[in-house]
Amino acid sequence: MPRRAPTLLLLSLLASPCVARAQEVFTDVPRIVAVGDVHGDYQQFVTILRQLGVIDGRARWTGGRTHLVQTGDVPDRGPDSRKVMELLMSLADEAKAAGGRVHALVGNHEAMNVLGDLRYVDPGEYAAFRSSNSSKLQGRAWAVLSDSARRTDDTYKAQWYAEHPLGWVEHRLAFEGNGRYATWIRGNNAMVKINDYLFVHGGIGPKYVDSTMAAMNVGVRTALSGSTSPPEGNIAEDPEGPLWYRGLASADEPLLAAHVDSVLARFGVKHVVIGHTVTPGTIMPRFGGKVLMIDIGLSAAYGSALAALEVDAGTAYAVHRGTRLAIPLGGDLGTYLAAAAALDPAGTRLRQYVEQLSAAKTP
Repeated sequence: MPRRAPTLLLLSLLASPCVARAQEVFTDVPRIVAVGDVHGDYQQFVTILRQLGVIDGRARWTGGRTHLVQTGDVPDRGPDSRKVMELLMSLADEAKAAGGRVHALVGNHEAMNVLGDLRYVDPGEYAAFRSSNSSKLQGRAWAVLSDSARRTDDTYKAQWYAEHPLGWVEHRLAFEGNGRYATWIRGNNAMVKINDYLFVHGGIGPKYVDSTMAAMNVGVRTALSGSTSPPEGNIAEDPEGPLWYRGLASADEPLLAAHVDSVLARFGVKHVVIGHTVTPGTIMPRFGGKVLMIDIGLSAAYGSALAALEVDAGTAYAVHRGTRLAIPLGGDLGTYLAAAAALDPAGTRLRQYVEQLSAAKTP
């Protein structure tokens, strides 16, 4: 198990968090747009939202009745997660007032931050929480959380302070207990069904195919509340659970085809939309379009690809660098991928992928 950040409840005296339930099924939605993993890249996120036509130049909602789904993994690997979360919060209110919705799903990295697994937190994340009180809070954390037997060891002290930089305490207070972002994350769904599309960060493994969306959403919230230990195990950390499962993205299609059909039938949908596993650089259909992968590597950490899913009047498109491309839901992907790659600058992952595919076909 990964090393957890120590709790700061002794410092914060936070109350036990509440576990709320949000609406998870929506019908008759005229337009859906979905963005995959953001990983702290605010500028890329804002750019794709503008290309989708759901925000203006001042980052205000212009999407009307559109439903925007962000499939999780806002934090880690980039410096501006806080700005992305604040934007999603403000857009949720603006969209609802206009007749639309914003669905920010829980990803494995949201869960990791709430549960204290900080392996992938970018230094800029902590810096974003710095305040005039940071030095004082850091000192209090040292007094409470450090090993009292080693406090005279200068090497240990230097390492401890490097691992708990200014802003670390504020970051932890925001992500645990009733902190602002902990509360927001627990209030979000792990899964949402819109028309005949099911949106989930990772996927649904065989272990959960007979479960319900409500049960899994409640299970994730309970696991992130820290107040109880679910008897069936922690779904928020389960490799087959909705935050971590990768089979829909990487398993051999013939071997998993029956499972995919079972998922579609169980949840009454025609398509499952997932993030979590990075594609070559654009929206990728699998299983004849029954699964759509939308983690295109948006953040600088993955090459700054720029694409998102749009479902308009029931038809699926990739909005790739501002250009709308119909997604083939069966057959050869070559023409679609070549069209997307042609929109990319030289040297991108997608261009390299398409070149490799072309080379493999050449006798």
